[in-house]
Amino acid sequence: MLTPPVKSGPRYNEFIQSEKVRVIDEEGENLGVMYTREAIAQAAEVGLDLVEVSPNADPPVCKFLDVGKYKYEAQKKANLARKSQKTQEIKEIKMRPNIDDHDYMTKMKKIVEFIGEGDKVKVTLRFRGRELSHQQLGMALLQRVAEDMVETAKVEAYPRMEGRQMLMVLAPK
Repeated sequence: MLTPPVKSGPRYNEFIQSEKVRVIDEEGENLGVMYTREAIAQAAEVGLDLVEVSPNADPPVCKFLDVGKYKYEAQKKANLARKSQKTQEIKEIKMRPNIDDHDYMTKMKKIVEFIGEGDKVKVTLRFRGRELSHQQLGMALLQRVAEDMVETAKVEAYPRMEGRQMLMVLAPK
């Protein structure tokens, strides 16, 4: 007679396992604690289902609702929450240690734009040939980037060497 409980969504009607439940009708009026069978009968008279809205309460709270509509609204709410959440990406800006001033300003504009969008920025400095023996120039350049971004971003990973590259990560404040 009893079928296994519903896998997705709230329990309703004959799937409610507790003997007594606190009942709220379709207008939001509290009808008090009653037997589950009585509550299901009253909900059927109104043409609705008895839906368990708070199963962890003692006794569980049930409401007169249309199950299909309730599940649809819950799914819509979940989709909206998923759509509105922003994932933080890591954007990469590549430079060379002997970068010219105008090129530097162009790269800085992009860094400001990325930080403004709420993304992290990985600044990569690539050394080629003899530049590798002048790592202090690269360190000075990354320090300059950090100083220029001090109001809008914080340094999440300080400059470090990885092979022929020097890396630094900036994150929005």
